[in-house]
Amino acid sequence: MKDRLSDVPVFVLCGGLGTRIREETELRPKPMVPVGSRPIVWHIMRTYAHYGFRRFILCLGYKAEVVKSYFLNYASMNSDFTVELKSHNVVVHSIDHDQDWEVTLAFTGELTMTGGRVARAAAKYLGDAPRFAVTYGDGVTDANLADEYAFHLEGGNLGTVLGVNPPSRFGELKLEGDKVEEFAEKPEFVDSWINGGYFFFERDFLPYLSADESCVLEREPLIKLAQDGKLDMFRHRGFWACMDTQRDLEQLNKLWASGQAPWAV
Repeated sequence: MKDRLSDVPVFVLCGGLGTRIREETELRPKPMVPVGSRPIVWHIMRTYAHYGFRRFILCLGYKAEVVKSYFLNYASMNSDFTVELKSHNVVVHSIDHDQDWEVTLAFTGELTMTGGRVARAAAKYLGDAPRFAVTYGDGVTDANLADEYAFHLEGGNLGTVLGVNPPSRFGELKLEGDKVEEFAEKPEFVDSWINGGYFFFERDFLPYLSADESCVLEREPLIKLAQDGKLDMFRHRGFWACMDTQRDLEQLNKLWASGQAPWAV
């Protein structure tokens, strides 16, 4: 590979209002909603880290202080330590976690849309990196992200998106007249692919973006990139799930509690 995975910045979109799961997001942004004992964004970062990525730029907006507080206090919350109350000296006795991550907390505007968030954070924190990753703060997968990155490099295009074809939420009925010939509880759409997030981009993609608050990544930037023939899709038929609703959250927590969560690494 042309560069080490540990050097590739991963921009995670963490600033949305999470209105479709408002019962969970009154006091925290959606990426901080827990699956098990950890926020879903931690699960996403853990997946990247499993494949060698370790540089994360979290693009914050709504209730940014909750995310900042979590990571600012991450070491102490996962360690034994002594506090000398008068001097406020802190002695850390152990670091009881294995996350060797570099996490940048970047406030990108309260109401900024996805494309604007990436553009604003990249302007400050991309540095001289030739390429970068982007994902949403609410979707988990068992996709091999190192393989997707290799696919991106081999394709030589400006962008690559993880394409997924999750099962339908609703049962599908195949009919002959009024008679049900086949009932599929949650059929997969074998030839239908949707945006699963988990993008890789070359830095030459940046001119497609705008730092304007209204710039939506999934609209003009990606539509134009596809029209220009510069967007590839990495097909993934394995597990992928997005935490859009309370039902989605309950299902993810059920999978995690079972000890058989497909995305666990």
